[in-house]
Formats: sequence, C-alpha cells, structure tokens
Amino acid sequence: MTTVAPDGPETPDTPAVRRAVRADLIEIHRIEQASFPQPWPFSALESYLGEAGFLVAETGNDDDDPPAVAGYVIADTVPNHGTPLGHIKDLAVRSAYRRQGVASALLTRALEVIGETGAGSVKLEVRADNDGARKLYRRFGFEHRKTIPNYYSNGEDALVMVRLL
Repeated sequence: MTTVAPDGPETPDTPAVRRAVRADLIEIHRIEQASFPQPWPFSALESYLGEAGFLVAETGNDDDDPPAVAGYVIADTVPNHGTPLGHIKDLAVRSAYRRQGVASALLTRALEVIGETGAGSVKLEVRADNDGARKLYRRFGFEHRKTIPNYYSNGEDALVMVRLL
C-alpha cells in the first residue's frame, strides 16, 4: 500500500534525508495517522526499522530550530524473475512541511537506495483520487500501468504506477 502526502517543488532548504531510527517512530506514526484515512499501525512501521529504504527527512538544524521529522518513506525490493523489483510502500509528509520539497527529497533518496540493489524498476500504489501524489510520481517518471479496484479498505481504487531504473 503506497500512500503519499502531496508535495511541491524542491527549495534551497531541501531537508536532510537519513535512515529512520527507533527514536523517530513516534513522530513517524503521528504523521502516518494525520495523513491517511487507514494509517498503518505502529507495529507495521516498527517492522521496517533497520531497512535501508526506511528513511526520514529532517528539518531544522540549529539551536533555535532543533531537527524534526518532516516526513518519511518506506521502500524495499522483492524478487522478480531474477531482477529485484523496487516497491515504494509508504510516503508521507507532515502537513506543516508540505510543498517544500520534502516528498521529492525522500523519493529521490529512496530511488537511489532501490537502484543500489540492482532493481530494474520500481512500483507503487496510490489512491486514484490523490491528485497531488500522482502529479509528484509522474514528475519522477512513474507511469500508470493498471488500476486495482477496491484496493483500500474503504473501497477506493489504487493506481499501480511503475518507473524503470
């Protein structure tokens, strides 16, 4: 299940992206709950700790503005006929940091991590009505390949989008 909070163009203050650590989980869970109608449970987020594709974007880097988790992405690969297939599973940005390049920074780094595995392509699922997310993914070269009816628990369709690496 890939979900994304909409984001805008990069800014000169693009956030630092790093691997998620246990201390980030409460903030990640708060962002997840605020961003999606069917948020992942804490335990699902926790299960990805230590994975190279579980990344957070930090904002603030001085004493007056200590670092805060602005958003996160969960990405991994699965076997696919001998060549790994990347999967962007979840992507969300705290509402106060949307349209500031956070999702773009996270997606850029996640694609780099997936590329390092030798994956030939990356897929994701996005809510059919999430225009902001679809626009972001198209900017990154993702193309709609198929629609999965009733994918989400509330009956919404998902669009499967794919990008070659």
